[in-house]
Amino acid sequence: MGSTDVASAVWQRCRTGEFTGPTTGLAPGYVQANLAILPRADAFDFLRFCQRNPKPCPIVEVTDVGDPVPHLTSPGADLRTDLPRYRVYRGGELVAEPTDLLDVWRDDLVSFLIGCSFTFEHGLLEAGVPVRHLEAGRNVPMYRTNQRCIPAGRFDGPLVVSMRSIPADLVSRAVTVSATRPDVHGAPISIGSPEALGIADVNHPEWGDPPVVEPGDIPVFWACGVTPQAVALEARPELMITHAPGHMFVTGIATTPSSVEPH
Repeated sequence: MGSTDVASAVWQRCRTGEFTGPTTGLAPGYVQANLAILPRADAFDFLRFCQRNPKPCPIVEVTDVGDPVPHLTSPGADLRTDLPRYRVYRGGELVAEPTDLLDVWRDDLVSFLIGCSFTFEHGLLEAGVPVRHLEAGRNVPMYRTNQRCIPAGRFDGPLVVSMRSIPADLVSRAVTVSATRPDVHGAPISIGSPEALGIADVNHPEWGDPPVVEPGDIPVFWACGVTPQAVALEARPELMITHAPGHMFVTGIATTPSSVEPH
């Protein structure tokens, strides 16, 4: 783990409300994480759900009950304030999208940090692979698929994927770079043919912004940490709090440089 100075600066900007946007391209060299917060009564089933579905839900850290500080990965951070935007679900219904959780926090809540593919985008760029949504200043597109996750207790629902359009001759390089990071979703789950995932139109994602597709690009799909939000809509837990899609938590974990050299 390297210095957390960069991450601390992001936490402070979120905490003061200075930064409320998507975190794609932010703090390169640091692991980003999805967030899911649940009451203690649901936390064990959700932990089992993540263990059974490690591609969309690779666990980075689980906090102690009632403690908003991720002491192992990001000491000094506060998960109630240090993300740019959150979502609050009650009974499976989205009821709020606040910039902090101070009014909804409870002493029985357990927080899960789940690895995010934004982490390896810097590695893609280092390897000479363009990241179209970064170039366009957009959020990554995310889609609900026709694939089901392995259920655990009440938690059951569809796999969600993120998509990046990659030049055909660079797809293998993108696979190689991302495969080195199983902690942040790893290699893609599908290349080309969005119809095979039940995606009728890639230009209309359920979350994020429409994709930027250049001539010769191929759609490449990675498992996505928004999966718990799609699951929450079906499982309908009493309370579930998440990050707003694309608005991640920047952890204090420094990544290692990509070993794939551009040609």
